[in-house]
Amino acid sequence: MVNSDGGRLTTHVLDTASGKPAAGLSISLFRLEGEARTHLKTVTTNADGRCDEPLLQGEAFRTGEYELVFAAGAYLRASGAALPQPAFLDIVPIRFGMAERAHYHVPLLISPYGYSTYRGS
Repeated sequence: MVNSDGGRLTTHVLDTASGKPAAGLSISLFRLEGEARTHLKTVTTNADGRCDEPLLQGEAFRTGEYELVFAAGAYLRASGAALPQPAFLDIVPIRFGMAERAHYHVPLLISPYGYSTYRGS
């Protein structure tokens, strides 16, 4: 479905170990162009595990390859999870492509020992 505003990128994070949204988790967004990796922004999830606004939208939205980097280890430690040193999961990068000007939703489901993602709606 093409979005009339030119597309948008959103995410949210759920902590599957606690069954709750992952509030206070830091996420960095990068644009990938060949070997170049350009930092676009860093945000922190709200109480619902979501960002307060789309990561990209309108004129800032461009098709191409991107990477979301989730600071899962820092979030898990702050939430009281007993993690080994080094933690099994610390930084979780997700690389993906956006081929059309539409809504791309890239959620993350995390626990101390696993994660999954998918293209949501």
